[in-house]
Amino acid sequence: MSWSINTRCSIRRQARWSLVAASLLVLAALASAQDVELRVPSTVTAGQAAAVTSSGSGRATFYLLGPSTAMKRDAQLGEQILLPAKELQAAGRYVALMCTDTCSSAAFFVVAAKPASLTFVAHPSRAPVAVNDVISGVALPFDEFHNLVLAPQDVDFQMSAKGGAPVSHKVQTKDGVAWFRASSGKTAGPLQVQASINDVIARRVVQQVASDPCRLRINGQRTSKGIEVATEPVRDCSGNPVPDGTIVTFTAKGDGETSTVDAPVKQDVARAWITADGPVVISAASGVVMGNELRVGGGK
Repeated sequence: MSWSINTRCSIRRQARWSLVAASLLVLAALASAQDVELRVPSTVTAGQAAAVTSSGSGRATFYLLGPSTAMKRDAQLGEQILLPAKELQAAGRYVALMCTDTCSSAAFFVVAAKPASLTFVAHPSRAPVAVNDVISGVALPFDEFHNLVLAPQDVDFQMSAKGGAPVSHKVQTKDGVAWFRASSGKTAGPLQVQASINDVIARRVVQQVASDPCRLRINGQRTSKGIEVATEPVRDCSGNPVPDGTIVTFTAKGDGETSTVDAPVKQDVARAWITADGPVVISAASGVVMGNELRVGGGK
């Protein structure tokens, strides 16, 4: 089968017009797809309402994605979209999307509100007296929606013990955390430790206890049961009575033999009975502290 020259030219002209028509249709479709511009706030405070606006006109679908939010609703381009406060309670990054034939997006951040509570940890629960940097505390401020408040806050740490003047340390939070270290006082008893930001307050108690015994003195006498030996009231270097249960070790040496007795402190005094007929030398120790030597003669 053969085609004339005129027929072939006609087919070519039709193909060209078809290609032009298809191109015009594509351009028209592209022109009808609107380039939507979304305008969002740069930052929003947690628990506050906000608004998103868009350019153009016509129907669209709006989406909001956040740390604890996934929302979809019908919208009109060019009209303001209100974001309710309950959808913006979690701090973090949010993404707003407006979709027609294509989608446009914009991101904004929700930041924590003002501090409403303090998480406060004081360590240790019991601290020996007169020790440097033994007490520490860490405070983390949170808003009413349980968001960590990252904006710098001045935290006032205060320590007070019975009979002593309060001691304060003011520290600014960094990345939502403030902490301090302090030395313990010289008097045994409860130490009130407090962290506060304005009227937001958290309190803890650290029990200050006596340190190791500082000095030991013993005395004794021979009785019908043997040798009764006892310490004078056992105290630390600051004069605080050591706690009941502190062990004092009595050592007796005589006639080539050595015997030891462990006795707990009870009501400030440790007491023991040693069985020995001949003369003995008795000493006492508690931890690294040595007491005086007591010489007791032989029994009859």
